Amino acid sequence: MFSAGCFFIRRLPRRTILLAMTHFLMYPLAMQTNLRPISYSQELNQEQLNAVINGDGPCLVLAGAGSGKTRTILYRVAHLLERGEDPSSILLLTFTNKAAREMRERVESRLGTVAHGLWAGTFHSIAHRILRGSAAACGYSSAFTILDQEDSRSLLKAILKDASFDVTSRRFPSPAVLQDVISFCKNTVQPMEKVLEERYPHLEDRLTEITEVRRLYEERKRASQAMDFDDLLGNWLTLIHHPEIGVAMSARFRHILVDEYQDTNALQANIVSGLARTHRNAFVVGDDAQSIYSFRGADIKNILRFPEEWPDAKVHKLLTNYRSTPDILDLANASLSQNRAQFQKDLIGLLPRGKKPIVGSFGTAHQEARFIAEQVLRLRNEGAALAGMAVLFRSSAHSHILEMELMKRDIPYDYRGGVRFFGRAHIKDVLACLRVIQNPRDESAWLRLLQMQQGIGATMAARIAAMTREVGTIGEVLEGGNSLALPDRARGGMESCLAMIRTANAESDPSRIVRAIIKSTYADYLEREFPDWRERMDDLEQLAVFAEGYKDANSFLGDIALFDDAIGSSRGASPNDERMVLSTVHQAKGLEWDTVFVMHLMESAFPSRYAMDDDAQMEEERRLFYVAVTRARRNLYLTYSATRAGEGLSFAPPSIFLQELPPYLTERIEVRDSFGSGFSRPPERESRWDGDDFYQEKTIRIDGYGNAPRQERAATKTVFKSTMKKLPPNS
Repeated sequence: MFSAGCFFIRRLPRRTILLAMTHFLMYPLAMQTNLRPISYSQELNQEQLNAVINGDGPCLVLAGAGSGKTRTILYRVAHLLERGEDPSSILLLTFTNKAAREMRERVESRLGTVAHGLWAGTFHSIAHRILRGSAAACGYSSAFTILDQEDSRSLLKAILKDASFDVTSRRFPSPAVLQDVISFCKNTVQPMEKVLEERYPHLEDRLTEITEVRRLYEERKRASQAMDFDDLLGNWLTLIHHPEIGVAMSARFRHILVDEYQDTNALQANIVSGLARTHRNAFVVGDDAQSIYSFRGADIKNILRFPEEWPDAKVHKLLTNYRSTPDILDLANASLSQNRAQFQKDLIGLLPRGKKPIVGSFGTAHQEARFIAEQVLRLRNEGAALAGMAVLFRSSAHSHILEMELMKRDIPYDYRGGVRFFGRAHIKDVLACLRVIQNPRDESAWLRLLQMQQGIGATMAARIAAMTREVGTIGEVLEGGNSLALPDRARGGMESCLAMIRTANAESDPSRIVRAIIKSTYADYLEREFPDWRERMDDLEQLAVFAEGYKDANSFLGDIALFDDAIGSSRGASPNDERMVLSTVHQAKGLEWDTVFVMHLMESAFPSRYAMDDDAQMEEERRLFYVAVTRARRNLYLTYSATRAGEGLSFAPPSIFLQELPPYLTERIEVRDSFGSGFSRPPERESRWDGDDFYQEKTIRIDGYGNAPRQERAATKTVFKSTMKKLPPNS
């Protein structure tokens, strides 16, 4: 795409090129001189001061968690303005418009003036602004339109419909998957072959067709004078590399500041390098220890290789942490020390020491959830605010048992990181299948199942669903379904739907029914339709685990319906109501709470089982753990269950991230089952630390209701004060 863009620009009239260059050079705006003076030495610590004052030239600021990264950036901008730099020569790139807006407002507030002309925004918003003035140089009119995600999928859908692709075949990707593939290629600047091999191996046999879809997609966009979000960056880079337009642009921006540089992809890093080629003032701020978005195309190599790309680069480290207690930071430092691909640094805490992080081992996931809920209640009873507490997890699939536990205790919470577990589309799909099996006259469930099938639209689905109203049993549906008078295309979809129901109907208890659906044609549907189909399959396995507590499907469906109703009624509560937070770790980045629970820390859960055989992915999983623990200000709980539910009960070794920790950094508790019978230790695995240390003699062993033998309480400090109800006598 880049080479094609350059070829196009070379053919442009000289006048068009000069007009584009003029766009960048004609409107510098002077900064007001009556600025409010700043005492940098008093308002910044020494680390921040060094970065702000000595930030000319290529400069990498390694800002550890809670070290004042945002403060350093905004004071750097203020310093540039204070010393007389033209605001229009400063470009501040962030990953959210909100962050850019807040930084700009804080700079202006501190200086007591308005920074007219300052460029601040996301990569995409800045690209859009630039291209509006220079679109002609890329073959677009200034009135080009921007396609959002839905628009892009609609265009791809139209291309598939118009072209001669066999979209009805089992593994032909949906528009959403095609969109994800094409976008990943552009942002990582990788060929299609490599992306399919490494990220979408199940689509490698579709290389020729996907390549053709991409070609048609690019043609359609250009013909309609439309750009998608990736085109904004791609066309910006094309302009940057042009020998005349690019030089003018680079000359205009004397200072480029980039926030969260560890989250940049290859395309964004190339943009920064190209813009900084004239004045070489690239001030990039980030933390390699918080690089956790490779699934979006972010590349940690951008920040790790910055000193190599710019051999004369200054490297400033912000290591003073203002957020967490030293006890939490010691744990975070110890964990991250296991990674090889990193800049060596240890966070230093300014807060006084507090409680050691607690590692809790539980017999089951239900005990783990109950413990968290009871600790939340205890802390609230002691005066802690619910809004100051959060429970973090690796995957949204890990939250459902805890959600039920919080609902039982009327603990209000906000869910971040997507839709609540039982509200997710794929969960509702499987529940609809169960509903049809239990009640073949359930029209809404039929409509949901039928509209998933290829060849069946809303109208045909409504027609078929109407036919089911007169059917008595699911057996009659299965026997007569194939004889319905349907068009050939719809018949294929109906047969697929019936095959899924037939597979599920062969089982009796709800957990087996759910797993049967997972193994049916529905798995092919998820793989074809969704880029994140693996995560969705994990969700469904967790649904099956949850269903293991039920003997029949009716009680299972009833409880879920009541749970959804309770959730729905709670949404009407005042937005000022105090709530704790449930969140995936990815969604929690940049946030902080007084108390943080990191749950489900078992192997194949956190770290993810998809990362176990890849060193680079394991290091990213460890960085994700680091991000999780550094969200805590005062109290940190790390929990896991020693058994894993599934098709048969199995031991679940604690996460390698827990086993790597020196034993003196944490207090540990072990919860027995409800009747005090205890459970066997998980199998040992090789660790940096002696295996027995993880289950050391200082561990407090308590039952599922918070009871610990008196002698054990006397032998060590009490690190766990439970509010759980005690077992009644002789129970």
